[in-house]
Amino acid sequence: MDATILARWQFAIVTIYHFFYVPLTLGLAIFIAIVETKYVRSGNEMYKKMAKFWGKIFLINFAIGVVTGIVQEFQFGMNWSEYSRFMGDIFGAPLAIEALLAFYMESIFIGLWIFGWDKLTKKQHLAAAWLVAIGSNLSAIWILIANSFMQNPVGYTIDPETGRVLMSNFAALVFNPNVMLQFPHVLFAGISLAGFVVMAFSAWHLLRKHEVKFFLTSFRMAAMYALIGSVLVATIGHFQGQFLIEHQPLKMASAEALWETEQPAPLSMFAIINEKEQKNTVDIGIPAMLSFMSYNNFTDEVEGIIDLQAQAEAEYGPGDYIPPVTLNYWGFRAMVGSGSLMMLIALLGVYWGKKDDLVDKTLFLKAVVYSAILPYIAVSTGWILAETGRWPWIVFGLQKVEDAVSPNVPAWNVALSLVLMLVIYTVFTIVAYKLAIKYGTGEIKESSH
Repeated sequence: MDATILARWQFAIVTIYHFFYVPLTLGLAIFIAIVETKYVRSGNEMYKKMAKFWGKIFLINFAIGVVTGIVQEFQFGMNWSEYSRFMGDIFGAPLAIEALLAFYMESIFIGLWIFGWDKLTKKQHLAAAWLVAIGSNLSAIWILIANSFMQNPVGYTIDPETGRVLMSNFAALVFNPNVMLQFPHVLFAGISLAGFVVMAFSAWHLLRKHEVKFFLTSFRMAAMYALIGSVLVATIGHFQGQFLIEHQPLKMASAEALWETEQPAPLSMFAIINEKEQKNTVDIGIPAMLSFMSYNNFTDEVEGIIDLQAQAEAEYGPGDYIPPVTLNYWGFRAMVGSGSLMMLIALLGVYWGKKDDLVDKTLFLKAVVYSAILPYIAVSTGWILAETGRWPWIVFGLQKVEDAVSPNVPAWNVALSLVLMLVIYTVFTIVAYKLAIKYGTGEIKESSH
């Protein structure tokens, strides 16, 4: 057993489990605030019931998300101590701000939102709802600021004596161009995911003709919410891809399994990849489309993995700088494919949701129930691409993964904690799923939480 490989598996598993909850928190908090806004403006009690009903799903998700997220920060000191030594001056600031400002803000106003229905005025309670939504997304911003430095280091100097990274420009760290694309991409992914979760539960109730007016209204709002999120996450993802072509070209070349530099470059639709021989034994693509997606024209050259590997060796020294091509190629297609299906289903949801006979479209409603899995596939594979696509770097261009692991933690120790975390996180996820199903398919109640 190799401690580095085990530590990578452990962090990957913990992160993916945690990221099951984060996007739903971001998107559902805003959705609930919008619903409550409609209640305050219209006085319609149905919207108040909607805010409370979907608030149960939010609270379950938030609670499990907090529990799964806490462990991640401990891993930096336990499994990745060399990374913590190297990056502490940079990484510590946004994580501290996230905890002391955004997370506390979010937690305080969640408490006011839960217990303040009969104690606050309508507008005061609405303010609490919006501050929960703002706090949730502020929390995400600071985490992504820290992650964006790992993707695109800016605003730093290297200490000549210790070799550590030191912050030289806090504003550059906060306004990292990677953050300007990464945060809205994550935000709209959360909006689309929340829309699909609400659509799925609403469709389940509509199939059984439970509280038709209530769940038809929820479905209509969620379908539009999901459509807006899906379209915007795809649009921003396009610009993010163009940014990565310039700043992490090996990530994008591996996502396309583009071994040789081509001008113009085709967009691969299906490939059988031979990483050992560095070629695709089968490759079906659309001519010149990758050039267009990369540079907005059909003629530009797109550099391939082999040439980019040679450039990396010239800049950083001998080594293997090629990310796992097969993983990134199919992960990218799982993300894009799921996102495309989501746009189609959300568009049909908006169109058919306007009609009163939606309850009779049983086949479509059943498809919507199961479509809730699509955004989870999309966000998970997207995060895998974001993190594995920059291998062998943990901090791009500055520190490799193999140099970041704790040198004094034996492999058996990491293996034991890996197994324990896998079991615990699986149990948490099952509990969260069962609670969400229980409350999401339950009756609408007048009482507050």
